[in-house]
Amino acid sequence: MAHKFVIERNKAGEYVAKFKHNSETIFWTEGYSSKASARNAIASVLKNGPDAPVEEPE
Repeated sequence: MAHKFVIERNKAGEYVAKFKHNSETIFWTEGYSSKASARNAIASVLKNGPDAPVEEPE
């Protein structure tokens, strides 16, 4: 599978959820103090992402 979510620790020791395609990071979340909060962020993206509008500058 080329796409995946990865939970990693940043330099500050916080948990960050990253969305990767192959080994390239496409986007990442803010840092969280617990791994459970990072998992909740992933769940929110999966739940709300498909219907999110796309905004583009004119």
